Amino acid sequence: MPSAKVDLDDLTESQQLALQQFTSMTDQDLESALPILQRSEWNVQAPIAIAKFFDGESADPVAEALASSSSAPPPRPSVHRETLINGSNPHQPAWADAPDFHPAPRVVPQPEAQVANRPSFILTLLFTPFNLLSRLLATSFGLFSHVFPFLPRLCAFLFLHSPTRAGSMRSTSNRRPLNPRDTAARFIREFEEEYGSNELPFLECGYAQALDRAQKNLEFLLVILISPEHDDTSTYVRETLLSPEVVDFIKNPQNSIIVWAGSVQDSEAYQVSTALNCTKFPFTALIAHTPRTGPAAMSAIARLAGPMPPATFITKLQNSIAQCSEPLERVRAARATQQADRDLRARQNAAFERSLAQDRERARLRREAEAARELAEREVRRKAEAEEKRVRDLQQWRSWRAGLLRPEPGPDVKDATRVSLKMPSGERVVRKFAPDAEIEELYAFVECYDVLSSEVSSTSSAMKQPENFEHSYAFRLIDPLPPRKALELETGVTIRDRIGRSANLFVDMLEEDVDEEQE
Repeated sequence: MPSAKVDLDDLTESQQLALQQFTSMTDQDLESALPILQRSEWNVQAPIAIAKFFDGESADPVAEALASSSSAPPPRPSVHRETLINGSNPHQPAWADAPDFHPAPRVVPQPEAQVANRPSFILTLLFTPFNLLSRLLATSFGLFSHVFPFLPRLCAFLFLHSPTRAGSMRSTSNRRPLNPRDTAARFIREFEEEYGSNELPFLECGYAQALDRAQKNLEFLLVILISPEHDDTSTYVRETLLSPEVVDFIKNPQNSIIVWAGSVQDSEAYQVSTALNCTKFPFTALIAHTPRTGPAAMSAIARLAGPMPPATFITKLQNSIAQCSEPLERVRAARATQQADRDLRARQNAAFERSLAQDRERARLRREAEAARELAEREVRRKAEAEEKRVRDLQQWRSWRAGLLRPEPGPDVKDATRVSLKMPSGERVVRKFAPDAEIEELYAFVECYDVLSSEVSSTSSAMKQPENFEHSYAFRLIDPLPPRKALELETGVTIRDRIGRSANLFVDMLEEDVDEEQE
């Protein structure tokens, strides 16, 4: 039976939406609207049911019964299912009996021109008759709308559902078009100026960014669309949206609700209302991720059109949230598991990279230590070889220089200089030098004394001076008589000129030579 005996809970989501649209357009009660919709096969998108209403077709019980028996969808059979745990069938998904959700498209407003091009004065004069005619027609249509109140709603409905209308219609108001973020900021500012400061967490961004955030964080997006020209807007905002219970419900973190609002005077909000099939203001839609419709699908799970008390508003939102909570919790758990796996892999990779870096650092230090050790060994070998070569060259130089020493003067040389030398070993050596012998001859005698006293002294004359060897005496001859002074090695100065006929000298080894011998 139709009319009052039809339970609205037995209607599907699409049938309830069609009933709501039909009653908003025709202002009929439910008892009269149900028979027309059933005979029109619930087709409210095309103007079949509305045309029947305006043609004056009445609700015929017999025709309604026949139409209901032929075209109405059969009621769902009440089938008892065996339950295993908590009264649920493990083979039946939790959302199997959930109503069909309408997809929520991602609306990105097209950029509009910031500067309006004014026509020239000549074009303005040419089109003046057409402007007057259009104003006359608009005035006439206004008079007809007062006589026939259903004409404006019918034209608006036909235009809204026309397949040739533009998806992104330019706003007819004089509001300056802005980017989505600035448009949201302007709406929030105007909302606060009109209704005072409030605690509603409006998002200061575009609708597309809010939809992306809700999809990414698995949150519920509450879209609020208002029309300042609507009579119920002010009452709806003050008594419903700004009521303490609604504000507390929206701000409750457990509900995971984010709010995006807009005025249909703005282009973006108008496009959103068109995409969500909004037919009555004020309009509120609750959008959430619906896993059963797709891996990244966003759907409108609740549509609240027209004014309503705060308790009804909260109840409808709670029921819609409860329908999608379980699938969203599974998706959240799956994402949390995936994130935990990614974090674990990231920590493992970081630990592996640290271990690899430590191994590389140890290998580098080992290579550097090995290179330093090899360098030190090469330096030691080089110094040893250089020292060996220096000793060989020094020995060769001594042998060569010993062969060049002038022989000791005989007794017949009366001007010879007698020198008594105390060697570093403590041995006392006395030798005469020719009167014209230079001081270098005395130093050479001390340097070559070991060679002269050895058995190879006879072959010293055959030695050659070593190549690339610069000899320097590692000792000084000191005169111990006061004042104590050193016999410096000077070129062109004879021994007799410096010390006279005789002198007692001792050999003083230089500190550098002593340090090298100790080392």
